[in-house]
Amino acid sequence: MEELLFFVSALGALGGAIGVIAMRNPFYSVLALIVHLFSLAALFLLLTSAFVAAAQVVVYAGAVMVLYVFVVAYVGGGGESAWEPIPGQRLLAPLLGVALFIELAVAVLASSLLALGTDGPDVPAGFGDPAAIGRLLLEKFLLPFEASSILLLLAAIGAIVLASRLREGAGDPSERFAEEEGSSPKAPAVPPSFDEVPREEGVPAPSPGELA
Repeated sequence: MEELLFFVSALGALGGAIGVIAMRNPFYSVLALIVHLFSLAALFLLLTSAFVAAAQVVVYAGAVMVLYVFVVAYVGGGGESAWEPIPGQRLLAPLLGVALFIELAVAVLASSLLALGTDGPDVPAGFGDPAAIGRLLLEKFLLPFEASSILLLLAAIGAIVLASRLREGAGDPSERFAEEEGSSPKAPAVPPSFDEVPREEGVPAPSPGELA
């Protein structure tokens, strides 16, 4: 049963990864990436890493992919790429892909062939579950964990400060648009005075008392 789940998950991960780069529609590419992430979660379960598998589904296949779907729906995805093609890209990209595949295949086969005659590593009970991850983060790696959280907080505050400065320096949108167009902003229309109001012939002008 584990062998069948491994091959199904491996095919799903490979098929999803190929679909991400093969689909011309960005929406279908996001769906293929979701299939890839679910397949990776199944592979993590086979490695007795329940916490990583749950994070893969909840965080990446859930929240992040929903964000991607909204971005694609907002921006709109046509079939054409937004980037200009690089000269020689159609010839260079397959060569680099084949070279990377050969390098990874050699690395994986070299390590897996050595483990064919063994029973694999001895995994203790509870390895990779949320309790074990929590003990590592809050006991052994508490200082790096808190330092990374402070770093993320500082990055968020910096983004807010930069956005507020850009908004303050933007000025009046009408003035900025007029500067981009090369003309000064138009003055507001002034209503005509009492003497400038056109009147029909034969109709006496109203007195200021009647207007009041």
